[in-house]
Amino acid sequence: MKEKLKLAEELIDFIYDSPTAFHAVETVEKVLSNCGFKELKESDKWNLTKKGKYYTKKNNSAIVAFVMGNDSVVENGFKIIGSHTDSPTFRIKPNPHIICEGGYLKLNTEVYGGPILNTWLDRPLAIAGRVVLKSENIMNPEERLININKPLLVIPNLAIHMNREVNKGVELNPQKHTLPLMGIVNETMEKNNYLLNILGKELEVNTEDIIDFDLFLYEYEKGCIMGMNNEFISSSRLDDLAMVHASLKALVQCKATKGTNVLVAFDNEEVGSSTKQGADSIMLSSILERIVEKEESGKEAYFRALSKSFIISSDLAHAVHPNSPEKADPVNRPMINKGPVIKISARQSYTSDSFSSAIYEQICKKANVPMQRFVNRSDERGGSTIGPISSTHINIPSVDIGTAVLGMHSIRELGGVDDHFYITESFKEFYNL
Repeated sequence: MKEKLKLAEELIDFIYDSPTAFHAVETVEKVLSNCGFKELKESDKWNLTKKGKYYTKKNNSAIVAFVMGNDSVVENGFKIIGSHTDSPTFRIKPNPHIICEGGYLKLNTEVYGGPILNTWLDRPLAIAGRVVLKSENIMNPEERLININKPLLVIPNLAIHMNREVNKGVELNPQKHTLPLMGIVNETMEKNNYLLNILGKELEVNTEDIIDFDLFLYEYEKGCIMGMNNEFISSSRLDDLAMVHASLKALVQCKATKGTNVLVAFDNEEVGSSTKQGADSIMLSSILERIVEKEESGKEAYFRALSKSFIISSDLAHAVHPNSPEKADPVNRPMINKGPVIKISARQSYTSDSFSSAIYEQICKKANVPMQRFVNRSDERGGSTIGPISSTHINIPSVDIGTAVLGMHSIRELGGVDDHFYITESFKEFYNL
């Protein structure tokens, strides 16, 4: 149990150090660097060696890391685990200041992804993201990450005395009801540049040097282990940083095998993946092709490598809800701490089929971890993930899996301590095949 709790605590620390996709990549990069991985720039010529450890970034919000096999990649292919770095949140708009009656200062935001909006109310919120600064090269401005790690914002609820029907359900308008309150403007404050002044102070730069930013809100309070027997993980952004963390732990601990082991953490999954750093791009396929080309040039060699490859698309899955058990399928009913979940859909919202599912089931058996299956109720459409999107770009057998959670897309999701250990062990077994 101590090993499981230690891994869960590491996950909570990993998530708290990763308030945005940019910070998640930075956190992953630090672990990789400490484990002997070498960075490869897209613009550089790649010199790869057998058993070599490498990583490359895209937009500083997506990352691909790989351990070269000790044999031919053309003949042994790739073992890939995919996940994503982004989570539902609010993004701060340009010209963000809105001053209301009484001097209240709000920030103008837009919804990113599909958060459960009411879970963001009345919670201390912080700001993090990327700030772009002037540089001597117009085509290459400076990028700086920022994490204003203090309770700076709140989205206040309307009192029940003014909204008597609130407990019967209220629709929240994202432009009216979810704008965060940052403070009260007084006469001594410099006008108009309130947020820029904070950014300049945090980064120790002149506000005139700030060109633009990608800034997001996140829950200030850190996650925790909870429950009668310390069985639960309560945290923001379990979706999908839990899978990023599990695949990272597996990659850095695996040994070099005949095949080449790959970790890919895409960005923008929560908004459809259609970006240069998303799953619906050539980011992964171009990297795999470059790896093959170092051994044998030509499309045929690349296609041969793909034919011997396999991808695990890892995201979270829905556990049976204790207060709404009827929302789950009558017989396919994943539970927290009962093992990784294979996700299946007749609509092909997930890539799992009998062939790929059988492979992952055998991996779990070899790793000595339990395994479950998830299918939506036939009258519920459900969601999707990176698996089907990735499969349109790389012709590789794929399985969609994840750990079972409650409250998916809430600001505070609930997962299992045992499950995070189980899925990490299954990833280790996969990479060590």
